[in-house]
Amino acid sequence: MYSIQSQNNANAVHLILANAEKTTQVIISLNEGARISSLIVGGKTIIKELPDFSYSDSYAAAILFPFASRIEKGAYQFDGKTYQLDCNQAGINALHGLVYNKTFTVINQKVTDSTAAVTMVYTETNPPKGFPFQYALEVTYTLSENNVGIAIKVTNLDTTPFPFTLGWHPYFYTEHLAESVVKFNSHQQVAFDEKLITKELVLFTNEGDFAIENKQLDDCFVMNDAVIEFETNEYQVTITSDAAQNYLQMFTPPHRMLIAIEPMTGISNSFNNGIGLQVLAPAKTYEINWHLSII
Repeated sequence: MYSIQSQNNANAVHLILANAEKTTQVIISLNEGARISSLIVGGKTIIKELPDFSYSDSYAAAILFPFASRIEKGAYQFDGKTYQLDCNQAGINALHGLVYNKTFTVINQKVTDSTAAVTMVYTETNPPKGFPFQYALEVTYTLSENNVGIAIKVTNLDTTPFPFTLGWHPYFYTEHLAESVVKFNSHQQVAFDEKLITKELVLFTNEGDFAIENKQLDDCFVMNDAVIEFETNEYQVTITSDAAQNYLQMFTPPHRMLIAIEPMTGISNSFNNGIGLQVLAPAKTYEINWHLSII
C-alpha cells in the first residue's frame, strides 16, 4: 500500500509519497512552489538536494510560471500596455516565473495499493504590478513503482486575458555524468546573448544521443517531438509531454554531478519574442501533463 505523510522541518513543509518499502518515494516541498525536493525510484536516487547548492540559487525542480527562463530586464508589453517584473536575477532579468517560492495548499490526495497522488493549488488574488492577473495554478503529482506524473492546470480568474509559458526545472543526479547521454530530436537551437536572452533560432541537428562528456551546458533546443531520454549508468528516465510544442533547456552547474533537463512550452524572453507564448482568456483553463518513466 502506498502512503502520503506530512513532515514539517523548521521553515519547510513537506509531503512524502512512498511505497510500503520506501524504496520508491517523492518528497514535495509545499512552501517552495510545490517542487520535488527528492525522488527515489527502486532504491536509486534520481533527484536529491546538495548541501552546497541552495534552492535560492538552483531553482531545483521548480514549476516555472507564468514564464520559463528569463524576461529581458523584466520588461514586456501585452495588449497595448507596458509591464515591469521584478528583476530577481541580480537586478538584470526576471527569472523563472512567479510561483517558485509560493506556498501551495493540498486540496486532494489519494492512495491505493499501487499509487499515491496529491493535488495542490496556489491561488493568486493579490498579483504584483508586473503581472497583475489573478489565476489558480494546480499541480498534481502521481507516484507509482516506475513512474511519476506531473499534471498542471492553470485557470484564469481575472477579467482580462494574460500571456504565459510553463516549464519544469528538475536536476537529475548521477555519479557518472560525463558518461551519460540525453536523447532528443531537434533541428533548431536557441542562440543566446551574453545574458542568456534569446537572439534567434539557428539550425541544429540532434536525432539521438547527445553526449554530456565534459560540456558546460546552458542551452535550449526546439523539440521535433515530445520525448526526452536521459541515460546514465544507474538508471534511465524518459520524459514525455502532451503539449503541442515543446522546448528543451539543459544546464550543468559547475563541479556538481547534476544536470538540469527542463521541458518547457516557451523559451527565454518569450513575453517579448512570442516563441511558445500562449494567451489564456478569462475563465479558461490550460492543462499540461509531463510524465517520467524510470528504469
